[in-house]
Amino acid sequence: MAHSLKTATFLIESRIADALSGDVQALYELGIAYSTGSGGVPVDLIEAHKWFNLAALNGSEAAQECRADIAEDMTAREIAEAQRQARAWLAEIAPARRAA
Repeated sequence: MAHSLKTATFLIESRIADALSGDVQALYELGIAYSTGSGGVPVDLIEAHKWFNLAALNGSEAAQECRADIAEDMTAREIAEAQRQARAWLAEIAPARRAA
């Protein structure tokens, strides 16, 4: 259990670091991890939708398809929360990107 937690933590932290630098594939991979539970990451459709949404906003057609697929298993409230979290991520990284 501890090993899979370390693996999941490393996966998420490394993908987020790449996403912060503008890596669209990292955004997509975060969506995959949260939607499938790969790498020991707990399944979280709100989190998955958020990452797929961010990847889709950056041009990933695969992310658009995945976002639509998981949205079928989500409530309107869950989708709204995922969208709120995506907007919060964008607002959080915007100052960092301007400073770079």
